[in-house]
Amino acid sequence: MARSATSIVLKVAAETGVHAVVGSCRDTKILCLQRFVRLFAYGASFLILAHYLSGLGFSEEKTGVFMTLTLLGDVVISFLLTTITDKVGRRLVLAVGAGSMVMSGLVFYLSANYWILLLASVLGVISPSGNEIGPFRAVEESILAHLTAKEKRSDIFAWYTLFGTAGAALGTLTCGWMVQLLEARESWTLHDAQRVVFLLYAALGGIKLFLNCFLSSSIELDTGYREVASGPDDEEAGEPVDNLEANNLPLLIRRIRDLVPYISPLSRAILFRLIFLFTLDSFASGIASPSWLTYFFTTVHSLKPSTLGTLFLISNILGSVSNLVALPVARRIGPLKTMVFGHLPSTVFLALIPIPPAGTELGTGLSMTFLALRACTQSVDQAPRQAFLSAAVLPGERTAILGVVNIVKTLSQAGGLGSMGVLAGKKMWVSALVGAGVMKATYDLLLLWLFLGVKDREEEVS
Repeated sequence: MARSATSIVLKVAAETGVHAVVGSCRDTKILCLQRFVRLFAYGASFLILAHYLSGLGFSEEKTGVFMTLTLLGDVVISFLLTTITDKVGRRLVLAVGAGSMVMSGLVFYLSANYWILLLASVLGVISPSGNEIGPFRAVEESILAHLTAKEKRSDIFAWYTLFGTAGAALGTLTCGWMVQLLEARESWTLHDAQRVVFLLYAALGGIKLFLNCFLSSSIELDTGYREVASGPDDEEAGEPVDNLEANNLPLLIRRIRDLVPYISPLSRAILFRLIFLFTLDSFASGIASPSWLTYFFTTVHSLKPSTLGTLFLISNILGSVSNLVALPVARRIGPLKTMVFGHLPSTVFLALIPIPPAGTELGTGLSMTFLALRACTQSVDQAPRQAFLSAAVLPGERTAILGVVNIVKTLSQAGGLGSMGVLAGKKMWVSALVGAGVMKATYDLLLLWLFLGVKDREEEVS
């Protein structure tokens, strides 16, 4: 009986990826812990960011510009850092990012000047939405793919995602209670309590920087991969390099060019397809973002905040569970098919959310049900997608390509958020959310069509 119970426990551990995480190397565990700390900080700061800026006397227009410029600054800096990461060192880039968190937190705690705060937000790391920002994710995903055997990548990426979800949830909860308790004390104002959150943010950045010191040299790109990433020296390896032309360039230009990784023609073709697909998917994600869905249920269905909070809590739990459910499926049918067939149902449920009539208990109940059902499969594709992207490009190109993909996703999502503002102002909820569902379904089907049969390119350099 005991042996049977042990066998069941071991099987569950293997199917849910627990075995893979426990058996992973120290660097993998540190990266997961770093993600937890980082998302804890993001979850804590985004909850009060808009209120904090408003408390300083900034208008809503200025706050909107602030968040937009923060996002654009992140895109530029993330692109520059992820492009040169494998040349200057992954540990160094992660350390710079953690240092930027410390700097941003301290500036927000000490200063009340709009332009100083904007500069710290653009050049540093502050998340306006609580989601990933900065170069961390692309670099860490590239490292995890580098450290993890191909058959275990979906497991590791699923738990890496779960660590982030847990960190963001706990950060938001901690921030809310901390501000409430501090504000209740004598001589403490709401603004004073909110400032402490940014001091906590800086401290968490320091913890992340401290954890970075324990990463080993194993996370760096192998020498053989560096040579592939630097570009071929003959026509058989790829495009020929004109050494004479390169030598005629100024020394500074040559050094800058040497920092940019070479991306092979096949990888460039894959990258262009990924850019098209993720532009479509992320634009739809911006339209159907949690902030706009919250606004939809508040204004159209008149849900109370407590009901809405419970609804999204359940949705987040279901989404987290779906990440683990995807693991045994991906092992059996592969990451690409798991991405597509697991994610397609969520696009249907998304399109159904605005259909039930508002003003009736039945209509509101159906819309809430569709949101919860969407959450059941909405996140199924995350871990398989990370595993698929890691296998679709060469190891020496992985960090730069993942960085470009994440930047494209961020910009496209920002476009969706802005477009939804116009559509929501015209009360075009059905057109917006049904359109978002159609775009996401199109993304799934095109992904299967364009990438079915793509081989694992890691074998090219093994």
